[in-house]
Amino acid sequence: MLSRIAESLYWIGRYVERAEDTARILDVHLQRILADPWTSEDQACRSLLAVMGMPMEDEPFTAARVVGLLGLDERSPSSVVGALAAARENARGARETVSSEMWECLNSTWHGLPNARRRVEQQGVHSFFRWVRERCAVMTGLTDATMSRDEGWLFLVLGRSVERVDMTARLLRTHERAGGSIPSWLTLLRSSGAWETFLRTYRGSLDDRHAAEFLLLDRLFPRSVFAALSTAEGCLTDLEPDPGRAGVATDAQRIVGRARTNLEFRGADELIDDLGPVLASLEKTCSQVNEAVSRRYFRQTTAVNWVRGAVVA
Repeated sequence: MLSRIAESLYWIGRYVERAEDTARILDVHLQRILADPWTSEDQACRSLLAVMGMPMEDEPFTAARVVGLLGLDERSPSSVVGALAAARENARGARETVSSEMWECLNSTWHGLPNARRRVEQQGVHSFFRWVRERCAVMTGLTDATMSRDEGWLFLVLGRSVERVDMTARLLRTHERAGGSIPSWLTLLRSSGAWETFLRTYRGSLDDRHAAEFLLLDRLFPRSVFAALSTAEGCLTDLEPDPGRAGVATDAQRIVGRARTNLEFRGADELIDDLGPVLASLEKTCSQVNEAVSRRYFRQTTAVNWVRGAVVA
């Protein structure tokens, strides 16, 4: 597979997941602000922007401004609208690889964004976030149903899994900054689409230990950090069918495997005690994996220097 196509598929997976998870994080954060009238809106918004890695100014922040920055900013690939536009652009460059249904889904979603922004003004942000989640779910379903399980599939799922680890860690950071209250866990589980599955798993018992265990360590829930790391590790293994006699073949496999092992052999109580450092480590892991995958599989360009009228690459 051409490295250009592999890179496009990898970023389609990342951007679609980023759009969905950013919509989830914004939705739960704004619900928490509305549910607790004693919460400082400026402080809560700054906390969210810090979790999402956004630069902050001295001016006061409001919920509407945060929605503009993280939800509707077309120029930023970190926003919901920007991520969907970037996913569509990558799909446009890989039309020969993605199915027509996948392209039509991303293209129609992109064309529907102006109407979605009007929906924000008329019906509120929660309606817009629900629409984004539904469109991303359609895209995920079409990907699973129409792509062959070849290298293209592996790169797309790898991108989705890496982004899911990063965004689930950021979602958990919003809980950490909220003070670790039980209502915060409940809202967090709902925003992850995990509430009903969690209730069936733990028979309705809601406490810090069980919630952290489910979202970080559960092997069967696909949005848990452990499940996403395991999926990413499987994709990397399939991309390197001949690892050699010792260790693993790539730096990306080594980084993901170390992060998975670090989670797998921790107890839930230990995770609760070290939640902040664990989440920070997971975010760092995702950044390192992205760099390692780019070095290994994607095209590398060098700066162009002009020397005495000649181009030197």
